Amino acid sequence: MLIAALLVGCQPLTSPAPSTPAAPIPLVLASHDSFNISEEVLARFEREHGVSVQVLTLGDTGEALNKVILSKDAPLADLFFGVDNTFLSRALAADIFEPYESPLLAQIPDDLELDPQHRLLPVDYGFVNLNADSEWFASRGIPLPERLEDLADPMYRGLLVVQNPATSSPGLAFLLTTIDYFGEDGYLDFWRSLKENDVLVTDGWSEAYFSHFTVGSGGAGDRPLVVSYSTSPPADVVYATDGRTEPATVNVFPPGSAFRQVEFVGVLKGAAQPELARKFIDFMLDVEFQSDIPLQMFVYPANPNATLPELFVKFAQVPPDPVIFDPAAIEANRERWVQAWVDLMTQ
Repeated sequence: MLIAALLVGCQPLTSPAPSTPAAPIPLVLASHDSFNISEEVLARFEREHGVSVQVLTLGDTGEALNKVILSKDAPLADLFFGVDNTFLSRALAADIFEPYESPLLAQIPDDLELDPQHRLLPVDYGFVNLNADSEWFASRGIPLPERLEDLADPMYRGLLVVQNPATSSPGLAFLLTTIDYFGEDGYLDFWRSLKENDVLVTDGWSEAYFSHFTVGSGGAGDRPLVVSYSTSPPADVVYATDGRTEPATVNVFPPGSAFRQVEFVGVLKGAAQPELARKFIDFMLDVEFQSDIPLQMFVYPANPNATLPELFVKFAQVPPDPVIFDPAAIEANRERWVQAWVDLMTQ
């Protein structure tokens, strides 16, 4: 009892100040401008791992990848999301990603895994194709194009906006569909005819869709045809400001005109937080994040266990017989094909 009393007497008269909670660790995710995810989904990862996820958007896919490659000696981020199969070979050749075989890959279909070394892991997929303003065409009695060749018809003069394949992934995807459809001997003739038919070329998808496409621009643009995605119609309903429940944007699927696009994520070499970056990749491939993708980024989740929202199921479409281009063929020919396109369109 005497010892206990002495110990009590030795206790400080004031309670120690509570310790300050540790500041969250910053985890930087670089991406293209279209990355989006629900705040509550992201917040769960942040709480579980004591991090603050900072999303650094760097432009369209091609532009963003270029910035990440140019900064590889002093990485801008811990991981990069948004490389797609049209830019996959360029990203891998730059040697900027660390291999990581996530255990969640067991849930991802093999045909989406295009890098056997797992430097880039598939997160989502979608389809690049033509979108049209259905009301614009109906009100003028002009039929929607039924063949790619129709786009060069004077009936469609000045109606189409596309993206530059040198800077835009959907732009490159559409160029590849024309190469697949017309062949190497014919694709430049097709593009020459589009140029003569007053096609508009923008640097990226956002400018094409939101500034020039008649639906996406709210009527400010003057192009009722745009290269976009088969999942644009549900996005049109979600973001409509007039309360419409049916999309004004419709998909147009001339034979051979749709391209399957797969998007990937990878841990950047020299990342400040490589272990947290790997955990975030696991999180991106798991069901909660994957189920949030459809109505946030309007693409299909790579994980088939994810739930597709009713609106997405109703209005998104999988095109018949989409072009699935061999990545090796893209790697071997992309620069030559794109340069030939640039030379033609800028002369």
